Amino acid sequence: MKYVLWYQASPDVATKAPPHVAAHAARWAQYASAGTLLMIGPFANPSEGAMGIFTTREAAESFAAGDPFVHNGVVERWHVSEWLEALVP
Repeated sequence: MKYVLWYQASPDVATKAPPHVAAHAARWAQYASAGTLLMIGPFANPSEGAMGIFTTREAAESFAAGDPFVHNGVVERWHVSEWLEALVP
C-alpha cells in the first residue's frame, strides 16, 4: 500500500509559490533521500493542485505538516488517501 498526499492549490498559486519553491524542494528532497517519498509534482495545470506518493501515512502527514507551501498559503487544503497500487501486466 502507498499513500497519496493531495494538495489543493490556492487560487493565487502562481504568485504565492515562487518565493517558497526552494524550501519546498529541499523538504521533498529529504523525504526522497530517506526513501519515503516516491514521486511528487503538480498537475499540468498548477491551479488544480499537486500530489505526492509516500510509503507511509506518517511520512505523508509529516511532509505536509512542515511544508513551506502549506505554511505560506500556497496550498489551501490537503489530505492523505490510501492507495492500493497495482501494475498492469
